Amino acid sequence: QVQLVESGGGLVQAGGSLRLSCAASGRTFTTYAMGWFRQAPGKEREFVVAISRIGGNTVYADSVKGRFTISRDNAKNTMYLQMNSLKPEDTAVYYCAAGPVLVETRGLYRYWGQGTQVTVSS
Repeated sequence: QVQLVESGGGLVQAGGSLRLSCAASGRTFTTYAMGWFRQAPGKEREFVVAISRIGGNTVYADSVKGRFTISRDNAKNTMYLQMNSLKPEDTAVYYCAAGPVLVETRGLYRYWGQGTQVTVSS
């Protein structure tokens, strides 16, 4: 089992940057592909980006390509999301998730964090 804790959210102006972290407990971090999802008020939780177990492969939603970068440090059991050129439409609660394979499908992720709020002002 994996427990996930996100951090790094906050309030930022449009065009600014934030770096989210997702710390995982346990010794099986490299067993899982990892992903970031987000949920804005009144909307469904949507896929943002995912990274493979070793970090060699990534998948990005079109809406964040070129602006967001995912990475992971398996020695620290931590995943990161560097978010640049933030837009008001990026405002959401951001969740990290762990699953068996590198996919965009929310239902295939087994473990979820509690989420961290990101608010981008215009």
